[in-house]
Amino acid sequence: MNTKECPSCAMEVDADSKTCPICQYEFAETKTSYKWIAIILAVIMLLYLVVF
Repeated sequence: MNTKECPSCAMEVDADSKTCPICQYEFAETKTSYKWIAIILAVIMLLYLVVF
């Protein structure tokens, strides 16, 4: 079972939980598309720095 730590109360909760069952902290949803966009932009910046 995958777990994650609640930043509010430090309780280990199920990784798929959207809220902490203890303190009701709402976990932010991260979209994978934003991660890929950030990676692509970082690669483009590195290539730009190497070429110029």
